[in-house]
Amino acid sequence: MSASQHVRLDEGSNTYVIEVDGQMAGYAEFRAVDETVRDFNHTVVLDEYRGQGLSSPLIRYALDDSIRAGMKIMPSCSAVEHFIAKNPEYQEHVAG
Repeated sequence: MSASQHVRLDEGSNTYVIEVDGQMAGYAEFRAVDETVRDFNHTVVLDEYRGQGLSSPLIRYALDDSIRAGMKIMPSCSAVEHFIAKNPEYQEHVAG
């Protein structure tokens, strides 16, 4: 039986959270640069969940959700920067 994954936006803290079987496994933080740009500046997968391939679905959801909201992305976090480099379809959504 595989673990259940769920990603959600915790709007109060400008953080996307990935949960595995109901437990927080990692997060991607952003700061609002202005009304149109989110700077993704910190991404973490907790030690006990590393190596399970959680950063990609977390970052993908965070970016897709931001783009759906009409936002541009600023990838100041190296994990987000590497994700965009591997997934060039996101390049057009990177801020200036």
